[in-house]
Amino acid sequence: MKKKLIVIGGGFAGIELVKKLDKNLFDILLIDKINHHQFQPLFYQVATSQLEPASISFPLRHIFRGQKNVQIRLAEVLEIDTVNQSIATSIGPFTFDYLVIATGCKTNFFGNAELSKHAFTLKTTYDVIAIRNHIIQTFETVLSAREEEKESLLNLAIVGAGPTGVELAGAFAEIKKHILPNDYPGIDFSKFNILLVEGSKDTLVNMSETARKASKKYLQTMGVTLLTETFVKNYDGLTLELNTGKTIQTKTVIWAAGVTGNAIKGLPAESQTGGNRLLVDRTNKVTGCNTVFAIGDIANMPTPNYPKGHPQVANVAINQAKLLAQNLKNTLQQKPTTPFEYKDLGSMATVGRNKAVVDLPFISFKGYFAWLVWMFLHLMLILSVRNKLIIFINWAWAYITKNTSLRLILKPDNSSNQN
Repeated sequence: MKKKLIVIGGGFAGIELVKKLDKNLFDILLIDKINHHQFQPLFYQVATSQLEPASISFPLRHIFRGQKNVQIRLAEVLEIDTVNQSIATSIGPFTFDYLVIATGCKTNFFGNAELSKHAFTLKTTYDVIAIRNHIIQTFETVLSAREEEKESLLNLAIVGAGPTGVELAGAFAEIKKHILPNDYPGIDFSKFNILLVEGSKDTLVNMSETARKASKKYLQTMGVTLLTETFVKNYDGLTLELNTGKTIQTKTVIWAAGVTGNAIKGLPAESQTGGNRLLVDRTNKVTGCNTVFAIGDIANMPTPNYPKGHPQVANVAINQAKLLAQNLKNTLQQKPTTPFEYKDLGSMATVGRNKAVVDLPFISFKGYFAWLVWMFLHLMLILSVRNKLIIFINWAWAYITKNTSLRLILKPDNSSNQN
């Protein structure tokens, strides 16, 4: 008889696990709050109107079409009962033989409620569409704004200079130079300021010295203002307060400065670690549980090579999922399990056209070739051949023309209907 296995979360880890689990051994229930997998590494390109949301969003039911052992439910998981092996959800309870938590992370505002109320985030497709709408609407507003209002409209602040912040800043710098002046000839774009705020002294602080120096130089050359060794104290929707005493008038703050786990109630206290992550052993079993596992960004697995846990990147999530699928099969067949060991294949970030940095275990490099490597590897991660082709065509067209035609404001019309 097949075992009932529930997977919470349709991110990189959850999708890979469901794909790899033996269909003859498991009946799988995949639960997520949204109906699609989101390719987060390219969110910044949607936010800056370089890609359509549909290019990097994959309906879960389409991914698993034809897999009769996979059921999908759209719901929020409210609590886990490890004793009775059940979960409470917004659509009712479900029981399990095995439970795998792959809920990933959400934006961390470090307890600042005011910031969370007014800053934009990049954690979901809805978030990046909201940013795209806001940015385009902002320039429409500038055209008719009073002079004293324009400063706050033409200042764009990005907080956090990790890969997301760097890539976003670079993308905005490129559309400022090549695209927006043609769309809005009535705006003086020399007054459009892109500011990147970072608490450490460097951009891409977790990458090599080559990557840090190159990304900083690229951004400065592209006109991005870097505010390093600077922290945000508060933001009320108009005034961004920094720990240096400086204030910036802006109606656009994008927060890319940290994440915290999407925790679920009901798990043992000893499994809770910093950043709302779940402490797991080398087989991804949650501490204090026998049949509950956690994989991907939500999992904290200390090892000799990674005493503070693994980096929260897609490659870790995918490899943990692959191994867990095999280990669960081995468990049912009474075979030994294999401990997880992560081999770091490197990291990369793109700053703009022909500008990227790549760290491999044996070499670090930058520039045009790094940009080609970045594009190729991201295309390979995209789920479908059709979407790979669409994105490649979009990138090729944008490269040749230095333009896209995706600058649409897509939001409800709140005006009254008129016949």
